[in-house]
Amino acid sequence: MTHNAVGFHRLRVAAVDPLTADSAALTFDVPEALAPVFSFRPGQHLTLRRVVDGVDLRRTYSVCSSAAGGPLRVAVKRLDGGVFSTWVLDGLRPGDQLEVLPPAGRFGPHVDPDRTRSYGLIAAGSGITPVLSIAWSVLDVEPSSTVTLVYGNRTSGDVMFLEELADLKDRFPSRLQVFHVLSREEQESELLSGRIDGPRLTRMFASVLPVDGVDEWYLCGPFGMVTDGRQALLDAGVDPSSVHVELFHADAPPPRVRVVAAGSPDTSTVTVVLHGRATTLPVSKSGDPVLDAVLAVRADAPYACKGGVCGTCRARCVVGAVEMDVNYALEPDELAAGVVLTCQSHPTTDEVRLEFL
Repeated sequence: MTHNAVGFHRLRVAAVDPLTADSAALTFDVPEALAPVFSFRPGQHLTLRRVVDGVDLRRTYSVCSSAAGGPLRVAVKRLDGGVFSTWVLDGLRPGDQLEVLPPAGRFGPHVDPDRTRSYGLIAAGSGITPVLSIAWSVLDVEPSSTVTLVYGNRTSGDVMFLEELADLKDRFPSRLQVFHVLSREEQESELLSGRIDGPRLTRMFASVLPVDGVDEWYLCGPFGMVTDGRQALLDAGVDPSSVHVELFHADAPPPRVRVVAAGSPDTSTVTVVLHGRATTLPVSKSGDPVLDAVLAVRADAPYACKGGVCGTCRARCVVGAVEMDVNYALEPDELAAGVVLTCQSHPTTDEVRLEFL
């Protein structure tokens, strides 16, 4: 049954499985009629929605199961003061229903049984969720491909999906290698004791994980780890097109003062095309992002994080130009094709046309 929020479907929660003291996995029942809608690729995410006291709460969580027939399953980690995560972990029960958007995102690879690749995966904390899906899917679908995972946590008790990773290692002992890096727990190897940062990765590249033996890299976790890891790979000579990153959270950037050129009108005429219908509205060049203005007149505009991280609000700019505050979700090829994040976009021309993707 489709809810009145455009694109969302109500799905029954089949299971709530604790992973650590502050995280759990949610498994959804997908009716047969919706199976094509909720078919997912490795690395994709779901947007969950809940309305509380009239406030529309949306959160994005990555699918953490194999795309080769695995269940629709996401992991939720408790955030300090997190209204949504606290409700999920403390109040959600099997049999409850949640509003869910179909899978989205382009973080993971297109797995192919005829392809032989070596994948390097680097994750920290809850960043393991899309990375686990990638590893699981590759091992299931590409029988000649190999996976090496570097996974950082504070202690062994904080490791999400510890059992699943151990099971995968047992099933694919020659094709999966896992390095657990713990920042607050001493390990036998000094190389694996500490935080995942640029210097530590550089040392790993020189010893246990040579970069010339890896075809594709996928990094997910906190901002610092992802940016340090990407830079370490580039410094090691890895082609930037082989490095794919995804963030789970990024601090909001400081407010920017936007100055409109003298003599130029502050208001841009913006046309958005969404679900086959065009809407034209005035949007301030120096004010709030385009998405906020669109939501005032089109409640069906897609969004989740509003922080430039998830990519749910992607659109292609086909007329005029916009400037983004931040971008943590779009790949270089998308930027070259004119794709923007509407939650971060401000018009810079008098006329703009955006087509939501």
